[in-house]
Amino acid sequence: MKKKDVRFLKRMLETPSPTGSEEAVAAIVRERLADSADEIETNVLGSVHATLRGTGEGPSVMLAAHMDEVGLMVTYISDEGYLSVAAIGGVDAAILPGMRVDVHAEGETLRGVVGRKPIHLITPDDRKNVTPLDKLVIDLGLPAKAVKKRVRVGDSITYGVGFERFGKGMAVSRAFDDKAGVWVAARVLEELAKAGRASGDFVAAATVQEEIGVRGGETSAYGVHPDVGLAFDVTHATDYPGIDKAKHGNIACGQGPVIARGPNINPIVFDRLVAAAEAEGIPYQIEAEPGVTGTDARAIQISRGGKATGLISVALRYMHTPTEVISLSDLEATVKLIVRFVLDLDESVSFVPGMAGAIGSVESEDAGTVDEQGSGTESAE
Repeated sequence: MKKKDVRFLKRMLETPSPTGSEEAVAAIVRERLADSADEIETNVLGSVHATLRGTGEGPSVMLAAHMDEVGLMVTYISDEGYLSVAAIGGVDAAILPGMRVDVHAEGETLRGVVGRKPIHLITPDDRKNVTPLDKLVIDLGLPAKAVKKRVRVGDSITYGVGFERFGKGMAVSRAFDDKAGVWVAARVLEELAKAGRASGDFVAAATVQEEIGVRGGETSAYGVHPDVGLAFDVTHATDYPGIDKAKHGNIACGQGPVIARGPNINPIVFDRLVAAAEAEGIPYQIEAEPGVTGTDARAIQISRGGKATGLISVALRYMHTPTEVISLSDLEATVKLIVRFVLDLDESVSFVPGMAGAIGSVESEDAGTVDEQGSGTESAE
C-alpha cells in the first residue's frame, strides 16, 4: 500500500465519527476525492456521494461504506464530576474497564479513563461478573465544576486508540468497521478515473448511521437510485481460537475479499463478482448469508422497486473492540476486484434473476422488471 494511501486510512481511522457525528470524516472524504470525482454532494443526513460520470449507457453503480463507528454517549454527570454513559451501537461492556477514552466536548477532546474498583476491593464472586454499562463511570481527572462547565449530556465518546501496523502485513485500530470500507470506496473511484471511467455512472457513497440501523444506506440508495448497489463492510474473521467455523464459516485475514451469497444478494451480481476475482487472479472467500445482512446491503436491496445488490467484505478480527485487526493486502485486493467488476458492466447486462439477456438498466422507479420477452418495462404514465 502506498504511503499516501496509508496516511489517508490512518487519518480517517483516528478522526472520531461516532454514529450521528460523522462530519469530520465526511470532510476528509470530500477533500480526498475533490480532484477525482465529477460531483460531490452531501445529503441532509450527512452521507457523502461522490460521482464519476460514465462514458456510455451501462448500468449505474453505487458502492456504499459507512463512516460511523461505535462509541458511547454521556447520559449523566454526577456531583463529583464522573460521567455515566450509554452505548452508541454495539459496545461490549466487558472490554471497557480500565480503558482510555476520548470525550468529544464542544470544541475540545478530553482524555478520560473508564474506572473500575481494583481487584483488592472486589469480592471473589463479583470478580466473575461483567460490570453493566450503566454502572461504569468515566473519570476525566478534573474538578467537578470544570467537568460540568466543559461537558454536556449527549457528548460522544470514542476509544482512545489509533492506527498501528504490526506483524506481517497486519494493522490494528479502532473503527476499521467501516472506515476501511470508506477507504475502499474512495480508492475504487480513483482507480476508475485512471482507467478511463466505466460505461455507467459510479457513485462512492460514504454513508452515516449504519451502526444504529443502516439509516444512511437506506437514504443513499433511495436518493442515488443506482441500477446496482454494492455494499462494502467488514465481516467476522474466524481464524483465531474460540470461533466455531461450522457455525460461522471459514473466513481468514489475508486470504482475499469475502463475497457474500444469500437472499440479500442478487445472484447475477454474486456471479459477476466471482468472475471478476477470477479474471484478475485475486484469491477470494465466500460467506453464506442465509438471511438479511447487518450491513447497508440490507437497505439497498429493497430501496424503491428493488436494487441488484452485492456485498463484499474483508475479514476482521475482534469487531467493535479498540483492537480491530485486518490484513492491508485484503483492502488492496478488494479495490482491484471491484474496479474489474464495474469496468466489465455494459448495457447488455441483466440483473433480473432468470432473465439472462435482458437489459438491466431501466430509468423508471420500477427498475429491474422485465417482460416475458426480456425487455425492460417502464411504469405507466
